[in-house]
This record gives sequence, C-alpha cells and structure tokens, in this order.
Amino acid sequence: MPTALWVAHVLVHDAEAYGRYARLATEAIAAHGGVFLARGGRHVQLEGAERPRNVVARFPSVEAAVACYHSPEYQAALEHARGAAVRELSVVEEAG
Repeated sequence: MPTALWVAHVLVHDAEAYGRYARLATEAIAAHGGVFLARGGRHVQLEGAERPRNVVARFPSVEAAVACYHSPEYQAALEHARGAAVRELSVVEEAG
C-alpha cells in the first residue's frame, strides 16, 4: 500500500494558541504513524498564496492520515488552531 503525505500550508496569527495546537497535534500525528519530513523550515514561494509555515508528514497510507485528522486527539488539538491561523491541508498519496 502506498504511503501518503499530509501537506499543510499555514499563516499563523496567534503564535501562542498555535503553539498549543502544534504540541497536541505532534502527539496525535505520531500516534497514527505519522513522521514529520518538513516542519516550518525555510521555503521559497513560487506560486499561489504565501503561507510561511509549511508542514509535511508521511503516513503509512491515505487512510491512516485521514483517520488521524478525524481522531478525537487531533480534533482536540485543532480547536487551538481555529482562529489562530489560516490553514490549507491536503493528503496526497505518494507515487510508488
């Protein structure tokens, strides 16, 4: 089964609240087999809306990534991100 990438592009407005989200989300992502490949590092925006925080995590499958998102642990973390940031999140199956 192909692995999947969780790709988030984020513009943070409230760093304190978003920090709470990040701490809790890290635990939820790890619990679902997610491993961070990129997390807020240097980037170059070539097209589209600028989102200075970019995160990529690899999951065992698309299903595992989606299950993580819908899990009670991740949804609890997400409560801290709502209103603290503008986010775009996609799950993409890796080419095999």
